[in-house]
Amino acid sequence: MIEELQPRIAESSGWIQAVKDEMSLVLVGQQRLVDRLLIGLLCNGHILLEGVPGLAKTLAVKALSGSLDASFARFQFTPDLLPADLVGTMVYHPQTMKFEPKLGPIFNNLILADEINRAPAKVQSALLEAMQERQVTLGDHSYPLPAPFLVLATQNPIDQEGTYQLPEAQLDRFLLKVNVGYPTKDEELTILDRMATSTPPYKTRTVATPEQVGASRELVNEVYIDPAIRKYIVQIIHTTRYPGLVDAPLKNLVRAGASPRGTINLALTARALAFMNGRAFVTPQDVKDMAADVLRHRILLTYEAEAEEITTDSVIERIMSKVPVP
Repeated sequence: MIEELQPRIAESSGWIQAVKDEMSLVLVGQQRLVDRLLIGLLCNGHILLEGVPGLAKTLAVKALSGSLDASFARFQFTPDLLPADLVGTMVYHPQTMKFEPKLGPIFNNLILADEINRAPAKVQSALLEAMQERQVTLGDHSYPLPAPFLVLATQNPIDQEGTYQLPEAQLDRFLLKVNVGYPTKDEELTILDRMATSTPPYKTRTVATPEQVGASRELVNEVYIDPAIRKYIVQIIHTTRYPGLVDAPLKNLVRAGASPRGTINLALTARALAFMNGRAFVTPQDVKDMAADVLRHRILLTYEAEAEEITTDSVIERIMSKVPVP
């Protein structure tokens, strides 16, 4: 099975490196962000980004849409935004005396939901429903969203005034939560040389198609996961729920662990990472590499952990160090 799948993966995954190369002409550094965007595409899942403004989150999504010949829309979420501003509404036409649908800008392939926590609950709910169901209902009819459909939502971690925090149940619907950091000195010097101009020097050209993404998704589902690695994934998730069984001090730091959706997404993203690396099988390292991004928003810490300034990432690191690797 693996021997038969390997050449198919090598042939089908060629577009990934082409997209990376094209995006690198616009985006400096942020390789982890690019990889996670591609994993989101391969897994048909959405991504929550957390980072201060100005770290090229919008630029990354625009570059990805340009390289894939995919449509792109950006929402700046504000407290006065209405659900109809995203999904559309029914418009009355006096000539025909009928209501007709006016589809909203959410009907695009790639959506950037900038500062999603600044919109009220109704808007967040409308967006998250579209993310989950892949369709929007207006009046008596449902309208399917285009494929591929990827939502990249951002949060600003340093400015919480006037925000509406996403409930844990809604956070759980994101495939990944990625922390975006500052560039290195060398990367920032390259950014300065390349981007310090009133007219950006380059716009990405199409090097892949949505059809290629769809074909690759089918192969990702076929990537082999050994039973030992399946048990390893389940053990990691189980440990997030009962961390005191492997590390007594963790018992007082974790309020709730990951849901079964975390189990599913950890296995799926590990498959996607193996596919991106040209392999037809998942290794324990694939699981380790994806664990933090998959579990970061699914583990809830106690007030004691927050008081001691213990982060979710440090808890995940301790859990991963305690679970035996197959």
